[in-house]
Amino acid sequence: MLLHGNIYIKWCKIPDKIRFLFIGGVNAAISYIIFALAVYVLGQEHYQACVILQWSLSSVFSYFNQKFFVFCTKGNYIKEYLKCCSTWAVSYLLNVVILELLVKFAIRNVYLSQFISIFLVSVVTYVLFKYFAFKVKK
Repeated sequence: MLLHGNIYIKWCKIPDKIRFLFIGGVNAAISYIIFALAVYVLGQEHYQACVILQWSLSSVFSYFNQKFFVFCTKGNYIKEYLKCCSTWAVSYLLNVVILELLVKFAIRNVYLSQFISIFLVSVVTYVLFKYFAFKVKK
């Protein structure tokens, strides 16, 4: 167990932006896979419903990854989770707006549009997580 503790301590000393790029990349990949599978099953005309499904399923996984592997916080589970829910609400709204604009006016491909949308929303999500959901008082 000590070995795992030492590895975790070393991991948490890596700058959070780098940890977010790695863990956020994993979270984004999982989110995108959920979206793509949902679009495949439900059809492209239901892409907005697929986004709801994607965010609902990936949010719990994302919370634990952000808490333990990006921001390395302890305790405050309920408080941080509720703040994450607020963050996800903002991120979700940005996601659906960007997706809608890209599908209707630019790219028109829901798969590529969602890939781009997830990337853009990730930047906002990082800021909200760092300075709101997982903010550590000094």
